[in-house]
Amino acid sequence: MHNNSKGLSGADWILALVVIVIWGVNFVVMKWGLQQVSPLLLCALRFAAASLPFLLFIRPPKNLPWRWLAAYGLVQGVGQFGLLFVGMQLGMPAGMASVVLQTQAFVSLLLAAVLMRERPRSWQWAGLCVATAGLAVIGSAHGEGPAQMTLMGFLCTVGAAAMWASANLITRHAASFGSYEPIPFLVWTSLFPIVPLLLLSAWLECGAAHMLAQVQAMDWQGWAAVGYLALLSTLVGYGLWTRLLQRYPTSTVAPLSLLVPVVGLIAAIALLGELPNAQQWAGTLGVLLGMAVNQFGSRWARR
Repeated sequence: MHNNSKGLSGADWILALVVIVIWGVNFVVMKWGLQQVSPLLLCALRFAAASLPFLLFIRPPKNLPWRWLAAYGLVQGVGQFGLLFVGMQLGMPAGMASVVLQTQAFVSLLLAAVLMRERPRSWQWAGLCVATAGLAVIGSAHGEGPAQMTLMGFLCTVGAAAMWASANLITRHAASFGSYEPIPFLVWTSLFPIVPLLLLSAWLECGAAHMLAQVQAMDWQGWAAVGYLALLSTLVGYGLWTRLLQRYPTSTVAPLSLLVPVVGLIAAIALLGELPNAQQWAGTLGVLLGMAVNQFGSRWARR
């Protein structure tokens, strides 16, 4: 059941913060994984690790038609993460990727308003406008060094954000078939992107023989990256995210991801040396202000 009148409860705020930290650090882990494996192959390994070990122990969701499981798996797995991994390989810094990907919140808001008749409140629109301005400031910052953003990397990441927004709407529509547990949903939807990603990797990246050689050459860092991406980012992160989407409107849940860039930028500084400039920090403050308006605007309006 959706809570349409109130914001997140205290317990759900804690769950949201756990997702924010996991996904913020996630971008640094992606960079580490891409140092050893090509993008689409790394993406395939991620979803293989998130699904294959659990298929014998976790049954598929009873209420959901297989076409919706396949749709979510392909849109999220091939669309969102395929584009994101390729974009990062093409020169999208980890910190900037964590920022640009959050344009999914705006696309989710618009799609929900048009397709699902969710009507965001005026303060939610105001908060998203402020946060959009902050993201625009961050995205327009250019300079030399590890934080430099390439055009192709940027475009791929924007495409990944659009795919994430589409996956959000699929999740909400799937909820109309009845309640379902997020973990079985994620395990079985993660099965569908594996073969398409492997075929695309063999065709576009390196060929089957070189794919096998890459896997054989992976050390503990590469496999640790796959484990983090599969277990923490996919099953834990998206499991909690899906649960929040089941409980609250998309216009309430989607903007929460705007805090991910804050963690992503800090993690990129500490672990990759991607030092943001003053303009990027100013944009980050804009994102935080937009989040505050979006989440607490109703209280301010009543007062």
